[in-house]
Amino acid sequence: MPIHATAIVDPTARIDETADIGPYCIVGAEVEIGARTRLMAHLYLEGPAWIGEDNLFFPFSTVGVASQDLKYRGERTETRIGHRNRIREFVTIHRGTEGGGGLTAIGDDNLIMAYAHVAHDARIGNHTILANGVTLGGHVTVGDWAGIGALSGVHQFCRIGRHCYIGGGSVVTQDVLPYSMTVSPREIRTFGANKTGLERRGLPAASIESLQNAFRILTRSKLNTTQAIERIRQQVAGCAELDELIEFIQSSERGCVK
Repeated sequence: MPIHATAIVDPTARIDETADIGPYCIVGAEVEIGARTRLMAHLYLEGPAWIGEDNLFFPFSTVGVASQDLKYRGERTETRIGHRNRIREFVTIHRGTEGGGGLTAIGDDNLIMAYAHVAHDARIGNHTILANGVTLGGHVTVGDWAGIGALSGVHQFCRIGRHCYIGGGSVVTQDVLPYSMTVSPREIRTFGANKTGLERRGLPAASIESLQNAFRILTRSKLNTTQAIERIRQQVAGCAELDELIEFIQSSERGCVK
């Protein structure tokens, strides 16, 4: 396998013969790297960590290092990263903690841009984009196809729903609704369905219309959340995406951004 002469690789690391370890990379004990994954240069990886196939890591990122949670006492936890992810410069990804399930996990086909931070026990799905400087607190979950704009911060334990878009510079302290377009200039608000993004992903026009109608009721009717859900059920054509939206709201423990 191509391992640069300046790289330091622990003898317990398991690296596929087609992986590429660039100059000045440090690969620690119990790190597993899959086929065709490339570490460009100056990467630091600490195990236990499993990294899948066809990932590209740009210089100066750290993966699997100990949590910043003050409750962390060095217990054995891990990091798992799927396939075909692009991890840009100076990204930090921390491993899990015992109190949070012991795992930080990133799925497939994600783009994590420069200076983003993925804290302990975060769970990121597939096809997401975390723009420059995005910070995920501990225990945050990010659904598939979500996009988070640059310099946004997400509070611990918040959920980011599928197919939503969060505008740059947002401060997220509550769950963000799936399929929504949510922005926080001074206080975070939901402005409606993420129509453009959902059209690009081939969601049926009828489903998008139902979501738009539901968001109008949620954000403009001046009803409380329970009353708004009841009106949505009465007045909006049903679809799987609408069912998901309602279930997401009803299962929220922190409340949802409206």
